[in-house]
Formats: sequence, C-alpha cells, structure tokens
Amino acid sequence: MEDHTSQKLTWKQYLVVASLLFGLFFGAGNLIFPLHLGQLAGANWGSAAVGFLITGVLLPLLSVLAIAITRSEGVYDVGKPLGATFAVVFMILIHATIGPLFGTPRTATVSFTVGVAPFVPKNIQGPALLVFSALFFVLAFAFSYHQNNILSNVGKVLNPLFLALLFLIFVVAFVNPLGNPQTAAVTATYKHSALVNGFLEGYNTMDALAGLAFGVTVVTAVRSMGQKNPKNASKVVAKSGVVAMSAVGFIYLLLILMGAMSLGRFKVSDNGGVAFNQIVNEYGGAFGQALLAFLLTVTCLTTAVGLVAAFAQDFHKHFPKVSYHTWLALSCLASFLAANFGLDQIIAWSTPMLMFLYPLSMVLILLSCFSPLFKKDGVVYFWVILFTVVPALGDMVVAFPGVVSQSSFGLAVAAVRNTLPMASMGLSWLVPALVGLVIGLLVHWVKSKKTFNVSSEVE
Repeated sequence: MEDHTSQKLTWKQYLVVASLLFGLFFGAGNLIFPLHLGQLAGANWGSAAVGFLITGVLLPLLSVLAIAITRSEGVYDVGKPLGATFAVVFMILIHATIGPLFGTPRTATVSFTVGVAPFVPKNIQGPALLVFSALFFVLAFAFSYHQNNILSNVGKVLNPLFLALLFLIFVVAFVNPLGNPQTAAVTATYKHSALVNGFLEGYNTMDALAGLAFGVTVVTAVRSMGQKNPKNASKVVAKSGVVAMSAVGFIYLLLILMGAMSLGRFKVSDNGGVAFNQIVNEYGGAFGQALLAFLLTVTCLTTAVGLVAAFAQDFHKHFPKVSYHTWLALSCLASFLAANFGLDQIIAWSTPMLMFLYPLSMVLILLSCFSPLFKKDGVVYFWVILFTVVPALGDMVVAFPGVVSQSSFGLAVAAVRNTLPMASMGLSWLVPALVGLVIGLLVHWVKSKKTFNVSSEVE
C-alpha cells in the first residue's frame, strides 16, 4: 500500500542526504589507495580506475540501498535471512574489520604516516608512532565517552577545509604535472589485469562494509524527513547517492591520475601514504605539509570517533552484559595496539580478511537489493553463501603474508583453489556463487510451486 504521508523532498534536503553519504564514505584513509593504484597501474590507470570505482563507489552505494530495501537496522539484519548465528558472526567480523583490527588503527597510522612522519627522524619513528597513537586514541575515547558532538562539529568546519586544500593540490598538480600518465611505467601485475586488480584494490577502502554497518544512519535520516514508505526512501537514497558517490568517484579519478603522474618524479612507493607525502612536499613544502598534517589528523580523529562509538554501540546492543564504556575502552585499546604495527603491516594483514569478507558482503548486498524478487527466501541466501564462502576462504589463505601462504597448509589450499575458474585473478568465488544462485532460485521456485499447488487443493 502506498504511504501518502511521505513528503516530497526539496533539493536542499537531497543535498543534506548526499553530504551525509559523502561523509560516511570519504575519509582521509581513502586518499592513499587510489593514489597508490595510480602508481601501480601507470599508463593503464584507466582500466584500473574502472575496476576500483566498481568496488569503491558502486558497491558502497548498493550497500546503503540494501539497508533501505530490506528495512534493516544494521549489518545484523542483512545477515538475518541465514539465521541469528550467522548474522551475529557476520556482524562481529564486519565491525572487527572496519573497527579495532584494521579500519580504526588505520585512521591513526594514515595521519601519522602522511602528516607527522615527515617531521620525525627515521630512527625514532617507532617511538613517535607509539606516543602519537596513544594520544590519538585517548582523545578518541574522551570524545566518544559521552558521545560528545564537539569533535563532529569541529569536523564540519575542518573537513571542508581539508577538501579545499586537497582540491588546491589537484589544481597545482594538474597545472604543473610531475609526468605524463599515458607514458608512465606499468608494474607487472597491472600489465594484463589492470581492471581486475583495480577491482580488488577497491576492497581496501572497506566502504562496502562500512555501508552495511552505517547505512542505517543514512536511511534513518531519510525516514526522519518524512519518507516512511520503503520505496520512496530507497529512491531518495539512490538519487542522493548518485550525487554523493559521483563526487567520491571524481576525487578517486583525480587521485589515480595524480598517482600515475607522480611516477615522472618518484618511484612506486610502499604505500599511498608515502606517495601523498612526497607529492605534498613537492608542491607545498614544509608549510603545506604542516597544514595538511593538522587537517588530516583532525579528519582522521573525527572518523575514529565515529568508528569506536559505532563499535561500542552495536556490541553493547547485542552483548548488553558488557557496558558501552567497556566496549569503547576495548575498541580504543585494540586499535592502539594494532596501529603500532605500522601502516604497511595493517594493509598486509587486512588484505586476507577483505578477500574473505568482500565476496560475502557483495553477494549479501546484491541478494538484499533483489530480495523482493524472491520474497527474501532464506534458501536462496543459503545456497549462494554456501558456494561463496569456501572459495573465499581459499582466496583469504592465499592472500596472507608468506608466513601463512607459503606454509605447507597454505600451499595445499592454493593447489585446490587454483583449480577454480578465475582463481589467478583473485575471483575464485565468482563462478561458484553464480552456481549457488541458480540452485537457490530453482529450490525457491520448486518450494513456491508446491506451496501454490497445496493452497489450490485446499481451496
């Protein structure tokens, strides 16, 4: 039934939703991966960018749409068609990944690597990171303790300043390019599979996972504007999302291009944080670097406050015996410890988890978006996830650093996993997932037909 209470939104309200989506998906950490991708892809930056935009822009938008269409209250509800146990485990894995294991520590290490490290002698960067991350997470804990709005209000002023500085860097970089992106050197892995590698690099943004965890914030905001009808809410999210994600995609494209151009002056860096650091120093000198350090740190701290608070709120909701403040303290402590492994190690160890979680998230997002077509039947979810989870585990093992992937166990898993189609591309789960979908839809169709025949006989 149509909900006649839904009001038509003004263009200003659409922009409010769009800015909320933009803020949700674009954090300071999102700077480093497209920039590094540009360096890796070189002259093949165009194909790599297409792949990156699929997982870094389109998929996060679909994750929020999935929340709206299924009327979910968070990531737990997205996994609920597979049962409460799966939903809780999936929620824990998502929050742990975007939270204290990888995502939240990255807010401290990115701000340190890009903003602070250039001013610190190399021989004391370890202790400096220890002190910086300790102060960083003490502040994050303090601002989250009373769910204070001070930092978010500061962020509303400084985030636009950060973006303004970023666009100033873009203008200078494109007026005075460091090199020609069309003739830039291409690394070995991007010579023949630039699109697929760009697709996989988009996993590092973690935005599809964030969309599942925080998408309810956007949907709640839309409903508070009078859009009570799920169809209308989905349309508002879609329209606003196109605006927001177009802006995110545009920034990603400029960063990828800037990364490719930087090869005219610099070698491929260890990570995008180092690359961004080099480019800012080249154009802005010490003053530009200092200004960037301040704005970047505040932007990262704003993101960290949102992440630790969301982790504590969700875990307290599902495990109420432990208080919000205890969960908050645990999240900050774990994030502090993980941050001190350094940015390179965080990226290296987060990649395997993302190789496992992203396929599961992708199929759950798509199933949620199209769930009205099969009446959200859990049997369809079951077969798709069953056929996705095993190869995704194989991709995870192979993606681990050598201590795991080159062990006898890792090599045995790789030998089995390599027999699957597209395994060499890191997409061994794709064909099995499609097979699971066909089986699931067939079982659903047979069930529906039996139900229809029984009801016809009763009549």
